[in-house]
Amino acid sequence: MDSDSEIFALKEQLQKTELAYHMAAEMSQFKAGFLARISHELRSPLNSLIGLHQIILSDLCEDEAEEREFVAQAHGSALKMVALLDEILNVARTEYGTNKLEIQPLQLAQVLAQVYDLTHLLAANRNIRLQVTPTDPEIYVLADPRWLRQVLLNLVDTPLKLMQEGSVAVSAHPDLASGYVRIVIEDERPASAWSDPIDLFESPAQTDKSTDKSDDENFTLSPGLSLLISQTLLDLMKGRLEVLAVPSPSEQSHLTRLQCSIPLVTPQTP
Repeated sequence: MDSDSEIFALKEQLQKTELAYHMAAEMSQFKAGFLARISHELRSPLNSLIGLHQIILSDLCEDEAEEREFVAQAHGSALKMVALLDEILNVARTEYGTNKLEIQPLQLAQVLAQVYDLTHLLAANRNIRLQVTPTDPEIYVLADPRWLRQVLLNLVDTPLKLMQEGSVAVSAHPDLASGYVRIVIEDERPASAWSDPIDLFESPAQTDKSTDKSDDENFTLSPGLSLLISQTLLDLMKGRLEVLAVPSPSEQSHLTRLQCSIPLVTPQTP
């Protein structure tokens, strides 16, 4: 019996090690393929913009009302490209020191409350359970308020937008021994859902008169780019982003746990 328990423990440890290796390699690929990923992100709105202009310039619109509609869709595609570029440039400027980080003690409970306030309506509208476990108001972390909030929003907002059903849970666990607080975001999707494939040789999509304008009205980062940006920002704040092993093999294919580690700090009293 002891031998069976030992074998089970070894198998479980091996599984966790394999998952950790897989996610470390995946994070490395995100970093290495940054330019490829950015160009891939820009292709969709750019192709849409070009295609819509081709329809207009070729006089393929049935009337002025349809032409105005296509002009509006092209405008939406242009705005989506600008929003994406702004997001990337802001992170790049911060990474290279042009935008200074405002590292300061932050009450973690307040940050998590802000994240909940900004995401709970989306969760309710999509009929997804969102649970943000209240944390001790005495817990403070050392981070930039804007970027920490953005990281957590990215990691909560992305699964909410992509999931059809299920739940997203956020909890915080201070670790005094390591000097970090670990914020865990758990959602009912496989870890591979954060890794969107890139096909650099994909032919540009053909735009026709049935172009769906919903994609251009709502700017959303892809899961892979969202994860990359979150990892970059956490690195700049002396934190880190990890993917945790799930408790048992039966849950592995339907559960993802991301962990943000942020430095703990004791605020100075006046």
